[in-house]
Amino acid sequence: MKTRITELLGIEHPILLSGMSWISVPSMVAAVSNAGGLGLLATGVLDTEQTRKAVREIRELTDKPFGANVSLLFPGAAQNAQVLLEEKVPVINFSLGKGDWIVQAAHEYGGKVLATVTNLRHARRAQEYGCDAVIATGNEAAAHGEQVTTFCLVPSLASNLDIPVIAAGGVGDGRGLAAALALGAEGVAMGTRFMTTVESPLHENYKRLSLEKDVYDTLYSKRFDGLWCRVLDTEGARKAIRRGLNPIQMLKAIPNSRSIAQMLKLPYWKLFIGVLASGWENAKQLAYMANAFKLIRIATEDGDTVNGVLPVGQVTGLLHDIPTVKEVIERTVKEAEEVIRRLNDKVG
Repeated sequence: MKTRITELLGIEHPILLSGMSWISVPSMVAAVSNAGGLGLLATGVLDTEQTRKAVREIRELTDKPFGANVSLLFPGAAQNAQVLLEEKVPVINFSLGKGDWIVQAAHEYGGKVLATVTNLRHARRAQEYGCDAVIATGNEAAAHGEQVTTFCLVPSLASNLDIPVIAAGGVGDGRGLAAALALGAEGVAMGTRFMTTVESPLHENYKRLSLEKDVYDTLYSKRFDGLWCRVLDTEGARKAIRRGLNPIQMLKAIPNSRSIAQMLKLPYWKLFIGVLASGWENAKQLAYMANAFKLIRIATEDGDTVNGVLPVGQVTGLLHDIPTVKEVIERTVKEAEEVIRRLNDKVG
């Protein structure tokens, strides 16, 4: 299956692995790339040394194109982006910030840059400063989709941009891929589908739970990590959303942010002062995220279904098995091709 995205990124199938913290690790990235898609390394919970090591590990596991993402709102993200540029990572995906400097530096060595966006204004801005494509995150997606659904967001962007659009949110099989292409996308990014695979490091508790849930079993709120965020409907998620960022949770953000500083090997005093100096709204946002990081980690790594919180998309209700990454990609492409043939027969 050839599209502008397969040509742009040098991949066989127009399918990307979404960058998910604690899940999109080197082995997962390589598995997707080796199967003909594009794996994206999640660097949000890595320090610069770990990011460099992860990139080099991926290169030992695959000789196919791969990428890495940075969420520019997170502490340490700019430093990680610099490592990706130094390592000449073929594809860099950024979100939650302005990445014009990443575009300029990546293009100097022939790298490609994808901006994750949730609206046309941000997509146009990304195109203006040279991004090669955008990942359009619809409301159905895990984590940070906004109010507009994939079914409306993708054609809106495709009709107004010259660069390719990649659809994210609501895609977990070949029907979703075929639909995304019909809407004007040139490829899809899948997170929830890939996190429930054999190779995924997601704890088995959550793999099983994901299969039990329906399309209705997610929660969408700004009270989990301060941004509009979609998570699996569990006891832990409901508690976190009810609490929001009350005074007790603000206090808890202090030790949690200290843990993040240690994880990213950042001087805590520098992080703390920087947050305070950035203003109340930004400090509040980072406090939300400090608490959310802990809850996501204990879900992903420890399988804690009582206290942990796992970002998932509504497509979790379409999952019925735990296949290999290769099986996911092969059957997604095969099913999409069959859907397109059936549609051709109907209108032919």
